[in-house]
Amino acid sequence: KEHEMENEVEGDVLAQGQTPRVAISSASQQQQQQQPNEIAAANVRSSLAEIETQTSHLLNRLENVRNTSQKKVAGEQALVLPAAPQQPPLPSEADRTSQRPRNDGPPKRTTAEVMDLLEGLLLRSVSNDEEEQDVFVLPPLDEVSHFAMLQHATTAYLCSFERQPLARAAARLASDTLSWQASLFKFPTTYSTSYYRDDGECVLQALRMALINQLHENRLQRVQSAVVYLSELGHLFTMQHACRYLGLPIACIRVVPCVKTGGAAGQMDLEELERIITADLADGWQPLFVMATAGSPITGASDNITLLSVICGTHKIWLHCQGNGLAAFALSDHYTPNPKTMPTSLTLNLNSWLGVSGLPTVLVYQPTRNRVSTIFDNDPVTENRINCLGTWSALQVLGGEAITNRIFAAFDSCRALCQMLQEIEGISVLSKVLPGVSSAEYRAMFAGATRSNELFTLAVPTVVFQFDGRSAGVQYPVSGEQQQPVAEPSHSLVSSLNDTSAPLNATEACIEKTAANAGYYDRLNTWLGQILMRDCPPLALELIERENDGICLRYYPFLPGYGDQLVGRVPKLLSEAGQCIRSQCDILHATIQHRVRFHRLVEASGSLRPIELHDWAGLGGVQYVPEGWDAMLTDQTKAELNKLNSALVDELQQTDGAFSLGESSDGLICVRFGMVTRETDIEELLELVVSTARSIQEHSKILDTMSEILKKGIEAATMDLQREAEEKLWQEGILRQVPLVGRVVNWWSPVAKETGMKGRSLNLTQGVVESTENIYKYHMQMTPKTSTGLGGSKGPPAPLVQKPIGVIADDTQSFHSGSSTELSSSTSNSNIPPDLAKLVPSPSSMLAGMTKSDAIEHSAVQAGAGRENGEDGRIALGGDAAKET
Repeated sequence: KEHEMENEVEGDVLAQGQTPRVAISSASQQQQQQQPNEIAAANVRSSLAEIETQTSHLLNRLENVRNTSQKKVAGEQALVLPAAPQQPPLPSEADRTSQRPRNDGPPKRTTAEVMDLLEGLLLRSVSNDEEEQDVFVLPPLDEVSHFAMLQHATTAYLCSFERQPLARAAARLASDTLSWQASLFKFPTTYSTSYYRDDGECVLQALRMALINQLHENRLQRVQSAVVYLSELGHLFTMQHACRYLGLPIACIRVVPCVKTGGAAGQMDLEELERIITADLADGWQPLFVMATAGSPITGASDNITLLSVICGTHKIWLHCQGNGLAAFALSDHYTPNPKTMPTSLTLNLNSWLGVSGLPTVLVYQPTRNRVSTIFDNDPVTENRINCLGTWSALQVLGGEAITNRIFAAFDSCRALCQMLQEIEGISVLSKVLPGVSSAEYRAMFAGATRSNELFTLAVPTVVFQFDGRSAGVQYPVSGEQQQPVAEPSHSLVSSLNDTSAPLNATEACIEKTAANAGYYDRLNTWLGQILMRDCPPLALELIERENDGICLRYYPFLPGYGDQLVGRVPKLLSEAGQCIRSQCDILHATIQHRVRFHRLVEASGSLRPIELHDWAGLGGVQYVPEGWDAMLTDQTKAELNKLNSALVDELQQTDGAFSLGESSDGLICVRFGMVTRETDIEELLELVVSTARSIQEHSKILDTMSEILKKGIEAATMDLQREAEEKLWQEGILRQVPLVGRVVNWWSPVAKETGMKGRSLNLTQGVVESTENIYKYHMQMTPKTSTGLGGSKGPPAPLVQKPIGVIADDTQSFHSGSSTELSSSTSNSNIPPDLAKLVPSPSSMLAGMTKSDAIEHSAVQAGAGRENGEDGRIALGGDAAKET
């Protein structure tokens, strides 16, 4: 009975989600002792499953963080009405006195709130320059990368093991991982491995082990005399960081030049290295470390590792080798490692070679027998850390065949792209050129290689190329003119040619890159790179700058998360990319050819001036300068020219999107011409610019005339109203203006309604300022010529006041009925400019045209005084207040 009661109690506890921690009876203890392993295994499996589930959920959430454009976010936020903010209660006086500044640490939040904060941090860290940008912040993870990420959480969880079980598990994982990597990458199993975050940490640890191995217990005194060597194409910044960390002076770094020409171009100059080592030994320096490269990411070349091993062995120097060319060891079936020619240490960048995110970088090194260790050289705490769990898991999930397929797909894509680029006119391959063989033959060459130098010759991990304008002998017609094909021209850009009607000769039609036009070709390659990165995202191209070649494009397939995309898809990807590159090169060729004629025509034009744009790859920039303005280029004239050219660009963009607004280094606004095709007619484009500019200039003159007319009309109306107000004051008397007294006088002698002041309106058709009594009477603007719609009416009478705008309103005579009606229509029309009378048929059309000018601030001007006949008119200037609208 007691046993049954104990089981019931235990069942109740389990049903409530709790774990029984104390054994209730000896029977239950005996049952647990009989199956301790099964219970522990079940607990471990359930814990690991829970870690995998929760970590997968977090990774998926971070993968779905999207960098949405600001416009879209603003539109979504506009749909949600913000809640009224709640005002916090005001603290009492006692609370204010009791509050003290204190640091309580971070606020308590839920896991969901913490993840929301992390997502917001990631979004703020990503620049959102493009308004229409709507991409994921983090790259997607494939199945293997996702599993490798999960193992980081598992590694952290396994650290809760006791020390001895953790040491046994770490030793077994490290042993299995070492044997698999030694079998794949052909290094002796006697080597040891360590796992670090990146290549920089591997170099740091290799240099640290070199100090321990060679300088022994005197390394603290002799560290200042150590010397390290690397090629000029090596990672100098990484080596400087390692030296600073270990206390080595920066002056101990020796940069060895590379071979410039021949089949060994890009390799470290070994003769120069031996000369530098001999000189350092003679000066009392201690040669310590040489860093070699197998598969440079800039040139694709590899140093001669075999000869370097001999040189380093002679002088007892630590040789460290890194680079993506080391991945080629996995493709050989007949290579046998030779300890005498093997580097002392290697860097295996599995993160890039396998295309898997989340894997550590592996340092493979040769253990030394006579090693003097200290407590800092061998940490008994950190050696039990399970750093290889991600690598151990990824290698098994992929398998040996998938690993070699991914590595070969990366090398094969470089071979295929290099062959394709060599066939495109105008493209020059600057990296190491691979042999022109098929994919199957290329794989067989890897499998049959027996020496490391053979593998490194075949393994080129990158393709660097640029557009240099070279021609294969085929020329295109320029602006409809027939050209003769030539071969191997070598002339720079020519823009100062006298005969604009003569066709371009062969050397002008094909212009190659030289030292004189290298800057322009850098802009062309920048434009080409931006287009290819937008239209060919699977290639993952990037722009780099080389010292002697300028801006180049680089294809680099050894990227995390990129390996799975290449297997089985190389021909299709390169076919699509080849079509895009060919079409863009045709545009570049056409632009270069048209550019010569473009500069020739611009210089021959009397109203166009070329503008130098240092950041523009198109045809160039021109500024429209009216005839006669070159002699009076003041600051005000430049401002007017910039305003005119800005309006010109706005008008041209409505016709063709190839025009854009440009600005030179001295602040001149110009019209930029973009990239063109072979069929583009340059003469037609320039004629369009000139005709549009002249049309805008003429229209601007008309608007300036209209602005002057309005200004003079306002002045005339203001002076008339002021004069009439003074006359009214003298006629009615001063007593009517005195408060209270004026009321008595007006009651005793009322003022006639007809003697009130008349408002003013501007008649743009006739160019006169008129009184407004007809507007108040008929409730519309009317002239005798527009009165036919009033039935039997003969038309309104002439306004009482009519004054030409051209007459200066400085006379003291008042224009009333007797004098103003004597003005004839011919006299009024004589003050209108002839151009304005032809182009402006009616006031309404003129007002519609004036709204396009910034110089005209008033579309219509009317002046009125008080109220006429009890009606309010459109008043601009009027009454005693004389307000201006």
